[in-house]
Amino acid sequence: MKKSVAAALAAAFVVGATSTTFAAANPFSDVPAGHWAYNSVAKLAAEGVVEGYGDGTYRGDRNITRYEMAQMVAKAMAKNPSGASKAELDRLAAEFRDELDALGVRVSNLEKYADKVTWHGKIEYTYHQYKTDPYNTGNKAKTTDNGYIFRFEPEAEVNDHWTLHARIDATGDMRDDTTTNFELVRGWAQGDYDKFQIKLGKFEFYPANEYGLIWDTEISGAELTFGSKWKFTATGGRINDDTISGGIYGRAAVPDDFQAVGVPENAFGLEGVDPATVVGLRVDYDNEGKGLFGGAAWYHIKDDDLAWSRNQYVETVINSGDANAERYNKADIWTVNLGYRFTDKLMLTGGYARNTKADFEKNSWQAELNYGDYDDASEKGQWSVWAGYRKFGTNATLAGTVEDDALLGTRGVIVGASWAPFKNIGVIAKYFNGKYISDGIYHSGHGKARHLFGRVEFFF
Repeated sequence: MKKSVAAALAAAFVVGATSTTFAAANPFSDVPAGHWAYNSVAKLAAEGVVEGYGDGTYRGDRNITRYEMAQMVAKAMAKNPSGASKAELDRLAAEFRDELDALGVRVSNLEKYADKVTWHGKIEYTYHQYKTDPYNTGNKAKTTDNGYIFRFEPEAEVNDHWTLHARIDATGDMRDDTTTNFELVRGWAQGDYDKFQIKLGKFEFYPANEYGLIWDTEISGAELTFGSKWKFTATGGRINDDTISGGIYGRAAVPDDFQAVGVPENAFGLEGVDPATVVGLRVDYDNEGKGLFGGAAWYHIKDDDLAWSRNQYVETVINSGDANAERYNKADIWTVNLGYRFTDKLMLTGGYARNTKADFEKNSWQAELNYGDYDDASEKGQWSVWAGYRKFGTNATLAGTVEDDALLGTRGVIVGASWAPFKNIGVIAKYFNGKYISDGIYHSGHGKARHLFGRVEFFF
């Protein structure tokens, strides 16, 4: 007999022990009342063991898979038969043990595992206008750029604790009408347990409560987090060398007087090719309700380009013109962050960071007051407004959030607003007005910097 017929008879036999009657109405158009298997198929339909197809057919001449058979057996098991019926069911369960093991997970977590892979993402269009004068010449250079990102973020369930995540981006430049191919930006495995989480791979490096003061990038490595209200986190891995550097003026081109003694124009950390090594330890507290929250952390970084954060190295290069002189290659950054939630919508946050290995532009700090409920435009009408102050020292904010408002190597006032005119559609505007930090050791510095930022984002 075909598997489809065997399945119908076996399952009908099993459920028969718990059903003395069943609906005799014809459940499927392709199983006439005179068919030899009619009673068995009708019994299965009445008991919910088989459902047929959307067009009202049973398709009994189609060979079923072992997994489909296991589904029938699982539904029959739910009837709790006894006696001979149970014996027959036990025999079937032994035959389809592997399929039932997999099916058991899906039945008990039907909603969670209905689709093993979920996709979400967004398209965002961003506009920037910069007016900068890092060397305080009195003439601000005006530049603009605008472009978009098309982002996919798939997530796949592995089992009850482990999931796989990725971020895949393609970018476009509106001025030049150019686009890139899709690129894997992140890819990691994540294990979530009661009070323990582990990440392995290339994942987001944006520590809680720091709000991009030091890190807003990706790190390739591992991260372990333990706790609930109090969380302890250890992170280790490598970061792309292009995001780690040192120097002054936010990694601007080397000034004319440096170039006059032979320092290459791109000498401020842009020649490195090896990834930076990062180790971090954090402790955070957050009860996710009203009241105080915050944290503290220590990060150790190793990268040859950090030599530009030391006076001795810079003086050696100026005197010799040799950008490959003996380098210091370490940074130790300590941070502390505090915040207070007054209501569900009103929050005050602040943070401070210091690189104890750097000689200048070694401090960063920020403070911000935020009011509103905007959260990725998940509901129509969400909005938020905020204002604050930021200082991003180049040798402390190594890879922070420096593209949205305040620029690297500057300090000043920021204001912003966000609004969701429709569900899953958000509009964001920000403005920064400040000055460059440069302390005058090598240049007059303190020129002005302004940044206008606008974004429209569509989530899916």
